[in-house]
Amino acid sequence: MHPASPSITTRTPGKVNLLLAVGECGDDGYHPVVSVYHAVQLYEDVTVAWSPEWQLSFRGGRPMPVTDDNLVLRAGRLLAAEATPFLTDNSPERLTASIAVRKRVPIAGGMAGGSADAAGTLVALAKLWRLDVPKAQLARIAAKLGSDVPFALRGGTSIGTGRGDRLAPVIAAPTFHWVMITRSGGLSTPAVYSKFDEMVAAGEIEASAEQPALAHAEAVVTALASGDAHALAPLLQDDLQSAAISLLPELQQTIDAGVRHGALAGIVSGSGPTVALLADSAHGAAALAQSMLARGHDARVVSGPTRGAHVLDADDEA
Repeated sequence: MHPASPSITTRTPGKVNLLLAVGECGDDGYHPVVSVYHAVQLYEDVTVAWSPEWQLSFRGGRPMPVTDDNLVLRAGRLLAAEATPFLTDNSPERLTASIAVRKRVPIAGGMAGGSADAAGTLVALAKLWRLDVPKAQLARIAAKLGSDVPFALRGGTSIGTGRGDRLAPVIAAPTFHWVMITRSGGLSTPAVYSKFDEMVAAGEIEASAEQPALAHAEAVVTALASGDAHALAPLLQDDLQSAAISLLPELQQTIDAGVRHGALAGIVSGSGPTVALLADSAHGAAALAQSMLARGHDARVVSGPTRGAHVLDADDEA
């Protein structure tokens, strides 16, 4: 049966880790983290339509190979495999689709663009296939795909613990303003974590303990609730920053330049190499971006927090 639904498009934000406290690697190969996720208005759009077989394409950003293990295809197939309890009378008999991703979040940039694609795919396909799947179940499916995917579904601001996928939403002021400094080349997340482990073993940096990290997260949340960017600035922390800078020393120069030209603070986003510069206002962000652009940086003004993966209505900007 060919479903009557037209194509469905979702929009999902990238993220900045306002706090990323990383513990020592466990026996399972994973690092426990305490993170404060903050969704920002730099979006990935995913458009799906019924197709007799899986198809995937990308546009925007640098060229990406389409491989069978791509996170977007994994998301679609996982949802199809777990869809039986959520099928409705109007669901198609064959759960396949064509998927087109419009990328705006930097690829391998530490802003979870791939996770945003996966989250957007889950929401889009659930709508396309007319699945009666509760949000909580969609979040459980998302967690099987990666630690950042559940937050991409939720958006807003959340404290993440465990591998980062156990989320507690928090209240933040309506808007904080950022300038994202992106680079044409990415950093491998496994390589950054490996360097982090080397630096911890060598005594160059310390891994974070859970209780101090949770106290730090509470301080970040208090600053967010106050709406005071000046209070938030000194609390920004990314334990992977030293490792990322060790692999790409220019990142420290970028942070220093941002602060010289008006940023309240700068931080590597996640595993990098994107740098997030916190501004005191929308006007301050615009001026900062102009200064960084004039010095050859790729600067994008964004704000946050913003909503997670959602279906675009006809009135939404394409």
